[in-house]
Amino acid sequence: MNENVFRVLAGVILVTGMAISCYFRLQADKASGEKLSRAADGKTLMRIIQCGGLVLWSSPFVYLINPAWMAWSKIGLPVAGRWLGAAMGVLCVAGLYWLFRSIGNGITPVSSTRADHQLVTDGIYRWVRHPLYTIGSSLFVSFGMLADNWFIMLLGVLAFVVMAIRTPQEEAKLIQKFGDAYREYMKRTGRFLPKF
Repeated sequence: MNENVFRVLAGVILVTGMAISCYFRLQADKASGEKLSRAADGKTLMRIIQCGGLVLWSSPFVYLINPAWMAWSKIGLPVAGRWLGAAMGVLCVAGLYWLFRSIGNGITPVSSTRADHQLVTDGIYRWVRHPLYTIGSSLFVSFGMLADNWFIMLLGVLAFVVMAIRTPQEEAKLIQKFGDAYREYMKRTGRFLPKF
């Protein structure tokens, strides 16, 4: 199959996911008017997130511009595996929309909450406490499948690991803010996947 078909699909999925994220994040920032400090996560973790994020976001665009530049990390997936990546990517984009609609103006770029943040326990948050980490990293894994590229897939997994390391700190802040309401919420929901 023609590589350009997968490039177009990957580009549409990535740009759509980015557009959804940017739209809701800008709306949240505008609605709150609050400037959150990036120092909330600590200098070391913030540096890892910033440097890792640069590589994470650059790699898909390098592939989209010229797949030959990423040929060193080609897997050799069968066409069916690449189509599975496309299907997974579409589901991730739908999941991104659902989670951003659910959290609304509560979305933040750091582990701190906004001053007027309300505990969200409906929509996708009815089942999962941190769906953005799961869906966001899955989006990059799906992109890697579409691009037939192990490096991009690995970056998606590493992004999840970094966010998982940050999660206890984030949940401690949520407990501090919401107390027993958040503790009860933790009992009935999964951290990254639904609790069965």
